[in-house]
Amino acid sequence: MFTGIIETLGAVKEVTGIGSNKTFWIESALSAELKIDQSLSHDGVCLTVEEIMGNSHRVTAIRETLEKSNLGQWKTGDLVNLERSLRLGSFVDGHLVQGHVDTTADCTEKKEKNGSWEYGFKFPKEFAALVIEKGSICINGISLTLFDVRKKSFKVAIIPYTYEHTNIKAVKVGDTVNIEFDLIGKYVLRYQKNNPGG
Repeated sequence: MFTGIIETLGAVKEVTGIGSNKTFWIESALSAELKIDQSLSHDGVCLTVEEIMGNSHRVTAIRETLEKSNLGQWKTGDLVNLERSLRLGSFVDGHLVQGHVDTTADCTEKKEKNGSWEYGFKFPKEFAALVIEKGSICINGISLTLFDVRKKSFKVAIIPYTYEHTNIKAVKVGDTVNIEFDLIGKYVLRYQKNNPGG
């Protein structure tokens, strides 16, 4: 479980294909502090640390993960948002995030707004019921608040700190980002589908 508050950025140092999977070496300020078998959010995707070497760690994304996220597009030099898992008793400064990406969204708009930034995204309409005005969403592992919500699109505002300390600054129109919808919303929607009228 995560909170969507990014700790640091990592850089993709090596990408290797193994069968239908991809293995990544990520260099970061956190890597030397990690432990084998530890869960770590990479752009909102929970991956298991498999090996640590100096200031780098290795993780593998299986086919299911590659199909539901943008990890298949990662290349050497890309910046990755990193967050260690939530510890019991910790403050939840963002919102509860599982690290299980639901889908991807495409950036349709990026505007500088006198010191902050506004982004627009288009997402698959089958997820429309999970996107609500002023609700929470996780984009590339970042906990953000939605506004101007439509059936297939929404906007988010980015404060200067988030812009400078995450890879959202590298996102441009046409880019694909990872999306995880609010966990509580997903449970409520499932309950409603399985209990119509009640």
